[in-house]
Amino acid sequence: MTSQYKEYGASRKNSDRSIGVGALLRGVAISIVLAVPAHNYDGMLRLWHVGVAGAWACVVVEAAGFGFCWWARLHLGRLWSGHVTRKADHHIVDTGPYGIVRHPIYTGILLAVYATAAAKGTVLGLSGALLFTVGLRMKARLEEDWLREELGPDAYDAYRRRVPALIPFGPRAR
Repeated sequence: MTSQYKEYGASRKNSDRSIGVGALLRGVAISIVLAVPAHNYDGMLRLWHVGVAGAWACVVVEAAGFGFCWWARLHLGRLWSGHVTRKADHHIVDTGPYGIVRHPIYTGILLAVYATAAAKGTVLGLSGALLFTVGLRMKARLEEDWLREELGPDAYDAYRRRVPALIPFGPRAR
């Protein structure tokens, strides 16, 4: 029995390391796309200019997105972790931000990313935001599969029918 746990621990560490490296590389790639300066760029990749007032409005939206993330993190309390794992007394949280969307941390991140893309007004900024959306949607689906299995399909499916995944007041699961 002990050797099984050691094997599981070793494979888990290697798996976590490879997932961490992959996430780091994706993060760096997206950061490069989003970090390309756009304030003085007027080439064919520029889609729009937001001006000073628009840029400050985007900063407010970014702060609101990160604030939503923080509220969700605080609301989860001890049930939050950096990776999906079963906790003692694990249950479906459907109050606070989790009553608005099933993945409020991802929603807040996406709000901030799209505000950044809007402020940049470039094809590269918008492309980076779309890539970020695809990645977080994929991650959300994997987490939902795990949560459904761990917490029970009946309970989790009822939650999915009541609360949209990423967009407040958006489509719900059937």
